[in-house]
Amino acid sequence: MTADPGKPPTVKVFVVDDDPTMVTLLHTLLELEGYQVATAEDWTDIAGAVMKAKPDIVLMDYFLPGTDGREVLRALRSTPGYEHISIIMTSGMDREHECLEAGADAFLLKPYSPDHLLETIRDLSRIDGKNNSPEKA
Repeated sequence: MTADPGKPPTVKVFVVDDDPTMVTLLHTLLELEGYQVATAEDWTDIAGAVMKAKPDIVLMDYFLPGTDGREVLRALRSTPGYEHISIIMTSGMDREHECLEAGADAFLLKPYSPDHLLETIRDLSRIDGKNNSPEKA
């Protein structure tokens, strides 16, 4: 498949949420909007899965099995080449201050609207011309 020179590269979003229904809904919404989507399948090394996928944006829940999203956030922020990846944290509890202080680029309080999510992703995609992820392999 040849890329259209007039069309910007597709943004890849990595979804990290332990609610399978939420993951399915987000995957469907984001694909319908033209994003590439990858999801976490192994809770033992979320940061490693993100690094392997090399997304442009990570959409991650605060509460995860065996950890919290801030730990994964800190691991990514301390890894060379990943310190500038855009990370959106989400939670059903207001953890905005904690997440932003830990290095998140944005926070969405659940339940958030699809429009709010898409606006946040578009805003973060524009920050550095879409490609704020590590060098693609």
